[in-house]
Amino acid sequence: MKFKSLLHLLEYFKDDQICIEYYEQIRWGGEPACPHCGSLKPYKTNRGYKCSDKECHKKFTVKVGTIFENSKIPFRVWFAAIWLATEHKKGISSVQLAIDLGITQKSAWFVLHRIREMLREKAPQMLGENEATEIDATYVGGKEKNKHFPKRRSRDHNLITNEGKVYTPKKAILGIIERNGKVALKYVDGETTRNMVDFVKTHVPADSTIYSDEAAAYKQLKKTYKHDNVKHSLSIYVEGQVHTNTIENFWSVLKRGLYGVYHQVSDKHISRYLDEYAARFNNRSLTSNERFNQFLEGSESVLPYKILTQ
Repeated sequence: MKFKSLLHLLEYFKDDQICIEYYEQIRWGGEPACPHCGSLKPYKTNRGYKCSDKECHKKFTVKVGTIFENSKIPFRVWFAAIWLATEHKKGISSVQLAIDLGITQKSAWFVLHRIREMLREKAPQMLGENEATEIDATYVGGKEKNKHFPKRRSRDHNLITNEGKVYTPKKAILGIIERNGKVALKYVDGETTRNMVDFVKTHVPADSTIYSDEAAAYKQLKKTYKHDNVKHSLSIYVEGQVHTNTIENFWSVLKRGLYGVYHQVSDKHISRYLDEYAARFNNRSLTSNERFNQFLEGSESVLPYKILTQ
């Protein structure tokens, strides 16, 4: 099927059985496999499948071992949620998703976090093998000048507010982006040399070309990479091929989403939101239908409610 809109999607997935058959084809390709032991010889039952292996012999459905495990929400609603969460360029809030799908906000919040788990890169992706990359860091949080005086950072004690409480600094996000390619993001405790160098070495092969601004944290990259920087402090933003405009454009989309849609993101969950924005950006060249199917292929990851809330 080629789904061109949410309406088209819901017209096709009229009931759960159609959704189950579709997802079984996506996940197993017509050859069901036991998620408990990996056996390829299960047999069908009234409620799903049962493993024929004597040492396993467990019952299962296509939901077991995926983001849909132990969920009572109909598959049809799940598919609509995935479509909405991945088609909206800046994301969708749990409040809005609850209204659109007729479920509670608590359920919508849990559904969105499971979708983010599905969108998470399961292994570090390598960038810059065929083209130049740009690296940069940004900070997410309220501006100091907009805070009430008691909550501002004390000039005498950087880690204490004016009312004597512990000061909460902005969240630092590192980014690496290929020009006309993909992006990798990471939430860290600060834009330090160690954080940046370790992050770059994880995602960029040695001897690749890297462009950045003049921050001191990037100086060590010259030992391993072809590194050049643009001097923003001198109001220079482009010098030939040297610029960071690509990553700056991505930051604008990320911040508009975090501020405009989600308003506030906790330290505990911000990495999941970054996975969401990176996945949408990295698959932007695919059609809506291709993205939907590709994301379903990466849904074999369990995320219990207790893990999210503990």
